[in-house]
Amino acid sequence: MSHPLPGDSGASVQSDASSAWSLLFLCWVIASASTLGSLFFSMVMGREPCVLCWYQRIFMFPLPLVLGMGLLRFDPRCVRYALPLAITGTGFALYHCLLYLGVIPERMTACTQGVSCADVDVELAGFITIPLLSLAAFVAIVVLLVATHRAAARQTAA
Repeated sequence: MSHPLPGDSGASVQSDASSAWSLLFLCWVIASASTLGSLFFSMVMGREPCVLCWYQRIFMFPLPLVLGMGLLRFDPRCVRYALPLAITGTGFALYHCLLYLGVIPERMTACTQGVSCADVDVELAGFITIPLLSLAAFVAIVVLLVATHRAAARQTAA
């Protein structure tokens, strides 16, 4: 069994491939946990989602499928499909958080019927709201997808 020398690019390419897969896997875990958490809040706890929550779901729910397909045969090109979903979801989640915090007036909301987007039904640890959880998940996914893309680019360049 031969061990790569410190300057050996073969070890670097293998490391970049492993790193890219691990980052993509972490994205999948976050997206899957977010999707299951969202379903738990609505289906088990009986919390009706507001309009902005529905929009965030539209962009989160496909991510476990897209990322999962990219992991099966490790195709880092799935980042090009997942990143636009995650960035758009980040925008909706940020808007929702700003609305909740009062930075954006409630009259400028998409929630004209049904559950108010500015009301807080669930608060964890006294300050963590569902929109904040969504924003954190989307931002983490975006950061990890960019890191995955960079690691995959290093792998193909070597």
